[in-house]
Amino acid sequence: MALDEKNLEAMLDQYPAKVKRNRKKHILITNSKEEQIIEANTRTIPGIITNRGCAYAGCKGVVLGPLKDIVHITHGPIGCGYYSWLTRRNKAKTEEPGKNFLTYCVSTDMQESDIVFGGEKKLSKVIDETVSIFKPNAITINATCPVGLIGDDIQAVAKEAEKKHGITIMAFSCEGYKGVSQSAGHHIANNGLMDQIIGDGELEEGPKGKYCINILGEYNIGGDSWEIERIMKKIGYHIQAVMSGDGSYEELKNAHVADLNLVMCHRSINYIAEMLDKKYGTPWLKVNFIGVQSTINTLRNMALYFGDQKLIDKTEEVISSELAKIEPQLESYKKICAGKTAFCFVGGSRGHHYQALYQDLGIETTLAGYEFAHRDDYEGRDIISEIKGDADSRNIPDLEVTPDDKRFRLKISPERLEKLKEQIPLSNYKGMIPEMKDGRVVVDDLNHFETEEFIKALNPDIFSSGIKDKYIVQKMGIPSKQLHNYDYSGPYAGFNGAVNFAKDLSMSFESPTWNFIIPPWRETPLLEGSIEEGEA
Repeated sequence: MALDEKNLEAMLDQYPAKVKRNRKKHILITNSKEEQIIEANTRTIPGIITNRGCAYAGCKGVVLGPLKDIVHITHGPIGCGYYSWLTRRNKAKTEEPGKNFLTYCVSTDMQESDIVFGGEKKLSKVIDETVSIFKPNAITINATCPVGLIGDDIQAVAKEAEKKHGITIMAFSCEGYKGVSQSAGHHIANNGLMDQIIGDGELEEGPKGKYCINILGEYNIGGDSWEIERIMKKIGYHIQAVMSGDGSYEELKNAHVADLNLVMCHRSINYIAEMLDKKYGTPWLKVNFIGVQSTINTLRNMALYFGDQKLIDKTEEVISSELAKIEPQLESYKKICAGKTAFCFVGGSRGHHYQALYQDLGIETTLAGYEFAHRDDYEGRDIISEIKGDADSRNIPDLEVTPDDKRFRLKISPERLEKLKEQIPLSNYKGMIPEMKDGRVVVDDLNHFETEEFIKALNPDIFSSGIKDKYIVQKMGIPSKQLHNYDYSGPYAGFNGAVNFAKDLSMSFESPTWNFIIPPWRETPLLEGSIEEGEA
């Protein structure tokens, strides 16, 4: 079933007039014949049950947290630390004994007395204990809401501790209330990593005879990064650093030597990608390793960038080898999946990326969107100059970088760079909307009310979103594929990941469970009441 403007208007009419005017700007039905503008990165309306996270979640939980040889200290109440403690299922392994700290939750556990008298002394003590117990390669301090409200100077504490212990200690003022969503935290983390780690290593260039790359915006959820790295190494690439899934402080210090940066999640890491380009002359390529055809396209674009015929031939050889293994496995799953429809509402670039994997399996995406995107994630980077800054955006200062006096070098000539831009998404991202078919629904910051209304109108066969809304959908008798952390599955990236995803989807579709689920509101009224006569 399709949704038209009339049906959409009727759904929005259930809102109060002011709320309707606001939400209407965040929803559109795709039409390639028109110039379409969607509003994004604005504050969620109070009272609406959003799926967004906070700036702290974006900084510590998404970008910094997966760095394995760094101890990440949460300065705040224990609940904040617990909330960001491996909930994304970032996987890591290390060759350094005892230098994988992802399984630890380190917090200052602020109490009422700390709010009244300040928590700086407590933070200093926790840093001392952390160094003594773990001996990490570096430490991050991540501020939560109370820290900003009471004014603890975490930057000063970090500087003093750094002098005392002789290791890098970074403070991130990522209080949860900064910005309108976790996107603000991504920006804060990007600035800190670029300012205090990247370029601090001793290497001047990558390995001779190797195609040296960084993978940006890949967080190794369920082992995704390992599957991508397997393919890269099979072809002959040298991966200098991953930001930040299974990433490390020691690798990140030398990220400046890469010849090309690959950008997976555009929203969470585009700031670093641009700064690496300006400071060290390293272009970035928008990639997608989610889906068979998307992976193939990405590998071919990478080979075209380096322009080496041996690399191009090896890329095609690996593609053929991988397809020969997975295509027989996918065939049976495609028969189950073909003709079905999906909602794909996931934070970061996943709302876009997974549409390609669904399409590989014969599943049409009828609704898609992001939790914390900006307009350029929907409409493409060409409209960035049109986006007006607001008070929330100005809370996150831009880090100004200039070409490094010693290490800036052009990786390819300006002439070739411009020619390649006509062929591949080099230093550019076209956004989600241009790749969607007409008549599809795009929603920014989808809430729980709209989720139910869109499901009633479009009746998808599968709902892919996050942990905060999956249970609502399952109670409606529709399987939910959780794509923030894959629940207990994965990897879903690359060729083998596509098979894992197809298998999991097929099990969901074939399960008889959904036939026995009856939403409680179908049998019991939401409200019950009776009228009694008053006394005369």
